[in-house]
Amino acid sequence: MILNIAAYLFVAIDDADALAVRLRTQAEAAALRGTMLVTPEGLNLFLAGAEAPLRGFLAWLRSDARFAALHAKESWSETVPFARLKVKRKAEIITFRREAVSPLQAGERAPTVAPATLARWIAQGGRDDAGRRLVLLDTRNREEVAHGTFDGALTLPIDRFTDLPTALAPHREALRDAAVVSFCTGGIRCEKAALWLRADGMDNVLQLDDGILGYFEQVGGMGYAGGCFVFDDRVALDPQLRPMAAGAAA
Repeated sequence: MILNIAAYLFVAIDDADALAVRLRTQAEAAALRGTMLVTPEGLNLFLAGAEAPLRGFLAWLRSDARFAALHAKESWSETVPFARLKVKRKAEIITFRREAVSPLQAGERAPTVAPATLARWIAQGGRDDAGRRLVLLDTRNREEVAHGTFDGALTLPIDRFTDLPTALAPHREALRDAAVVSFCTGGIRCEKAALWLRADGMDNVLQLDDGILGYFEQVGGMGYAGGCFVFDDRVALDPQLRPMAAGAAA
């Protein structure tokens, strides 16, 4: 079986160009495929390969103190769902083009909700522990949402993450009395969205820690309908983290 990992970490990287070269060298030596984004604000990784070499690559990466906290969400497939290895040097680990949208800029993360806590809130009728109504804010685009989302989630008709502020604007007043939990595939977009919204006056916004994939991994499909779109040939994963479409790249 092939191990697949999705991981990101906000951390200052002063040597992004040199690091990208080292990452490629190590990943090629381990026969890994996938995509790695290297930016001054951190890393974003989607990789697949044989289990031992991939775990070895992660151990090598975490041996750098900057990346010791990197947490990888795991899933399995029969074949490698990426055609090749890509290492890209970018300005952001996900493009948003707003200020105060990373923990490096804000000085701290937005408050998080653990998957088990969110499952409990859903089970207790869509209320947080303070009794506020729960609103789940999907920060993904419409193509991803079409594969599945949380029951009753607020979804937005966007094609790019940069469209989110404008699309959300008409809903903001109605959300002021709610516990708003932003979510996305693996955590990056909901983290940036939560930080930006809190800086913009919505202090009732939290983020789902580790995103949908972390929720599936830790809780399963409680309150979720359909699958989670992923950025490889598997197309989408079900709540048991099984591919919903055949056809991995050769």
